[in-house]
Amino acid sequence: MPYFTEKEMLLYQGAAQYENAPHIYALADNMYRNMLIDNESQCVIISGESGAGKTVNAKFIMNYISRISGGGQKVQHVKDVILQSNPLLEAFGNSATVRNWNSSRFGKYVEIVFSRGGEPIGGKLSNFLLEKSRVVHQNEGDRNFHIFYQLCAGADKNLRSTLGIGELQYYNYLNMSGVFKADDTDDGKEFESTLHALKVVGVNDQEQLEVLRIVSAVLHIGNISFTEENNFAAVSGKDYLEFPAFLLGLTNADIESKLTGRKMESKWGTQKEEIDMKLNVDQANYTRDAWVKAIYARLFDYLVKKVNDALNITSQSSSDNFSIGILDIYGFEIFNNNGFEQFCINFVNEKLQQIFIELTLKAEQEEYVREGIKWTEIDYFDNKIVCDLIEVKRPPGIMSLLDDTCAQNHGQREGVDRQLLTTLSKSFAGHPHFGPGSDSFLIKHYAGDVTYNVDGFCDRNRDVLYPDLILLMQKSSNAFIRSLFPENVAASAGKRPTTFSTKIRTQANTLVESLMKCSPHYVRCIKPNETKRPNDWEESRVKHQVEYLGLRENIRVRRAGFAYRRAFDKFAQRYAIVSPQTWPSFQGDQQRACEIICDSVHMEKSQYQMGRTKIFVKNPESLFLLEETRERKFDGFARVIQKAWRQFAARKQHIKQKEQAADLMYGKKERRRYSLNRNFVGDYIGLEHHPTLQSLVGKRQRILFACTANKYDRKFRATKLDMLLTANHLFLIGKEKVKSGPEKGKIVEIIKRQLDLPQIKSIGLSPYQDDFVIIYMNGEEYTSLLETPFKTEFCTALLKAYKERKNSPLHLDFRDTHVVSYKKMKFDFSDGKRTVQFGCDGSSSAEKTLKPNGKVLNVSIGTGLPNTTRPSTERPQGGYTPRRDQLRTSTRRTNKNTHGAQPMRAPVPAHAMNNNYNQPPPHAAAPTPVSTNHQYNQEPARIPVMGNVISQLNNMNLAASGNSNPAAGRGPPPARGPKPAPPAKPKLNPVVIAVYPYEAQDTDELCFEAGDEIELMNKDASGWWQGKLNNRVGLFPGNYVKE
Repeated sequence: MPYFTEKEMLLYQGAAQYENAPHIYALADNMYRNMLIDNESQCVIISGESGAGKTVNAKFIMNYISRISGGGQKVQHVKDVILQSNPLLEAFGNSATVRNWNSSRFGKYVEIVFSRGGEPIGGKLSNFLLEKSRVVHQNEGDRNFHIFYQLCAGADKNLRSTLGIGELQYYNYLNMSGVFKADDTDDGKEFESTLHALKVVGVNDQEQLEVLRIVSAVLHIGNISFTEENNFAAVSGKDYLEFPAFLLGLTNADIESKLTGRKMESKWGTQKEEIDMKLNVDQANYTRDAWVKAIYARLFDYLVKKVNDALNITSQSSSDNFSIGILDIYGFEIFNNNGFEQFCINFVNEKLQQIFIELTLKAEQEEYVREGIKWTEIDYFDNKIVCDLIEVKRPPGIMSLLDDTCAQNHGQREGVDRQLLTTLSKSFAGHPHFGPGSDSFLIKHYAGDVTYNVDGFCDRNRDVLYPDLILLMQKSSNAFIRSLFPENVAASAGKRPTTFSTKIRTQANTLVESLMKCSPHYVRCIKPNETKRPNDWEESRVKHQVEYLGLRENIRVRRAGFAYRRAFDKFAQRYAIVSPQTWPSFQGDQQRACEIICDSVHMEKSQYQMGRTKIFVKNPESLFLLEETRERKFDGFARVIQKAWRQFAARKQHIKQKEQAADLMYGKKERRRYSLNRNFVGDYIGLEHHPTLQSLVGKRQRILFACTANKYDRKFRATKLDMLLTANHLFLIGKEKVKSGPEKGKIVEIIKRQLDLPQIKSIGLSPYQDDFVIIYMNGEEYTSLLETPFKTEFCTALLKAYKERKNSPLHLDFRDTHVVSYKKMKFDFSDGKRTVQFGCDGSSSAEKTLKPNGKVLNVSIGTGLPNTTRPSTERPQGGYTPRRDQLRTSTRRTNKNTHGAQPMRAPVPAHAMNNNYNQPPPHAAAPTPVSTNHQYNQEPARIPVMGNVISQLNNMNLAASGNSNPAAGRGPPPARGPKPAPPAKPKLNPVVIAVYPYEAQDTDELCFEAGDEIELMNKDASGWWQGKLNNRVGLFPGNYVKE
């Protein structure tokens, strides 16, 4: 349907109710959010006439909740079971009627259980009032349950042969109404959906076959008929016993004996005697139908149990969770011939209407009076009088009198229904909602007057399954059949069976108790016509439904009332965060806290009222204003927490990566002093600014490592290229000039070489501090001689990707001498092999020296750090840390001038900061204007001579005493102090030039762009230097600048 697509789900998810038009998704989203916000279970009661769309709306709600609630694989399984339970139970519990092609013939209450985080973790499905009489009898224009037609239409050749499936017209249980097809229904396709649903809920292939055996057996049993012989029933056509016996694991003789006779137990004092009694044709037909109804009902209960087993909650206590309940029950029914089934169905609908009245019209108005809110009472019809007429025990209602009549006439069928009608007419004479008839009685329900035919009332209320039939099924050779009838017949002998009316009354009251524990929501389905066609509007029918559903009264209450009400403490607890006066704690009265909260969002006084214990908010817009303000507050806090967590996680991951990388080189290769503590970034090219590189390796390929490297050819000449590592390949990408075409002369990037990771044989490295990496390939593949300052990170990433791809480690070969194989050229008569000889020249220089000598390349380099050196993981201790309000916000910088790799900063050593270099010394002179090219340290001005200060203070005291003669009372003038020495000439610090832009990672670091000139104040062997830029002193990585 065009109004229930993914687009609508996204539109209503998280949206305020007033933002969009009314929709079933809006209600579902409101339920889900209220559950999380208020920590309360929710439920929705879907009501309306048969065919009004209750089941469809229930499925829309389930689909929406499954869509918006997150979760992993286990949660997804729960969602699948919830969604697939719909087509499964519809196949076995729904039927086509004259009013609805997919009418629910059972009631279900689905509870989806959620964790505190809002993820569905399980659930429970309760079923009640299955119309099992439909299996053996359908009214004109109706079909049997869908599964029978699906099996006949969708079974393949082998299954049809195994189960003895024939044409629909062949079965008595399917041909009595003359309806075999339902509009807009493909029974064969629906059969495939049913089998898939069985698999999802945990019914394996063998169990599926057993289920279909029973379905087929029910159809075959319906073809067993009886004739009269000597006033007793006899099976007519014993061939019809063959397939039921085969499918149920029974014998023909056993079935025949139980259908044509039964054992009766008689008592003479304390003695018991069993008597074999033969049945007449009517009794045999009744026994056959009772047997079939019991088999089908137990099969349906088995399927419900499988769904509940699949939704079982085992991980957490149910007391810690919340649920959303969805009630889908067949609607109010008024047919030409209404029997016991319609009586029970309409009773349950009457109970649901009572809940609606109690929790909306009645409870809401009573609450306004109780809380002292100004209110004008609105009249409405309370259907409690109708519910009492049906179910009350004292004085006895219809159900109680029905049970009494059945108990007084145990085992008797003739004249019992007439006796019931007489009893009802006497008991309820003059009742405003009851009217007697000649063979029926009338009840004035909330939805209209319904006349019930009493024929079969007592028989269907008894709902008796004779013990002989239970014992018959327990003799089956099929274990699955036996499991459906587990009761102990001997233990239950002599006990009065529970009547159907007692069962439905108990189930209805239990359902009401469950619903009253939740915060209710309501969906009223309006049926626009009786033709079951779209775009057909019968205004009189719609008005009638609006009237009896009480929608006008409910709307009047809603318009005059308040959209939201909460106890003071709950309201203050939820919205305290919106005002600094109530957050994080408030010691005053809770009512005052509510007033402060409303004032903080500038809510008008007319929009809310204070009751005695609750606050009432008039319009939903005011509530959504509070919610939006609250969400913005939490969003700000969440960002702070998220930032701190990401910094912590990144630092932790960084330390882990450095440890893993150090393990690769430990004890095997000398380390470079200025790269030992380098951070691992992965992308040293800036791939977001070079989409061409991503397109070359594939848009969907994740690049694990990228840098610019030197590649040495057979003549040991270096060429710059980009090196990109993915999960499957290593790409070497260079640049070439286009030689022809419209882009002739243009420099483009091309793949020079693509190395498949599983084909890499080993990685060659020297034991010295050089940056060379040699990639050896399997077979006759030639070698790649590369040089990159990020060799450690590259090797770490390559080894990890190789192990994930091939599930084996990649060998690292540390040697002084490596033999490199080059691709053979056309005019090269050599074998294409070259030798690279590594050595140490004994100096402390980190610069390499290359000396080609024919086919040998000699690489010499100074002594590096010992090969047992590990990177530092400590941050500097001490130093000035600014307050929160002094933290600097920096913008992201990009390198506009260079395409090459950018070195990363190393951690600051503990000894790099001995002074609080950001804090000016006491008595410091005011800073002078700073040159944009050079910055110098300004020495503090000299402290004034203390003697001069004392002299000035004495003169001030004399003036204050009134002595105008400066010479009076004064001795010789004190000797003048020495002339202050001129300030020392500032010492010039060296200046370094930034080669790469750098963005500070901490508050004690400098930010700069490429080309900036930084005054160098201190150099540390760890690679972290101290400098000054724009009057700010801080740390920066030394490998980002040049002297």
